[in-house]
Amino acid sequence: MAFHAVRFPLDVALGARGGPERKTDVVTLAGGGEQRNGRWQHSRRRYNAGYGVKSRADMQAVLAFFEERRGRLHGFLWRDGIDHSSNGAMPTPLDQAIGTGNGTRTSFALTKRYGAAFDPYFRPITRPVAGSVRVAVAGVELTSGWSVDTATGVVGFSVAPANGAVVTAGFLFDVPVRFDTDRLDIELASFDGAEVPSIPLVEILP
Repeated sequence: MAFHAVRFPLDVALGARGGPERKTDVVTLAGGGEQRNGRWQHSRRRYNAGYGVKSRADMQAVLAFFEERRGRLHGFLWRDGIDHSSNGAMPTPLDQAIGTGNGTRTSFALTKRYGAAFDPYFRPITRPVAGSVRVAVAGVELTSGWSVDTATGVVGFSVAPANGAVVTAGFLFDVPVRFDTDRLDIELASFDGAEVPSIPLVEILP
């Protein structure tokens, strides 16, 4: 298997449905109370791209993409129309805190924070969009002296940020996914129309 750094057709993705999924065990006790245990450290996103197919041309594009990925075999990039930015809009270098310098550390992984101070969730961002990442150290944007690996989401500095300096970043990102089926069930609804009841996709976690 491999990962193909190509994006699923955007026109179809914009009409899709889906979002994050968690795995929680809930046990009901004899007295009626509950015990709950979250089995996954990170949420896993699922999508159904079938809702985005509106025409024969859409279906032909999806069919070609599916065949090139060999069904479930190879992963690819997915653009989540709701959640693909570090701040919900155009990125700024101050959007997300990704670490604090100690004078020797040179690598910082991109993350996105969800929630307030009570119990926020930090999501690893492994597929930032090339050219979209902006970085700041101690509130000052850096235009050189760093690089980002678009296959891992790790920012590397040529000179380690100073001890206590907060490192922040802004970025656009895609979701690494794969098809969650090896079969497409296509219906020709009209001369220029095609319907696919389900094209399930599942996120590939790091």
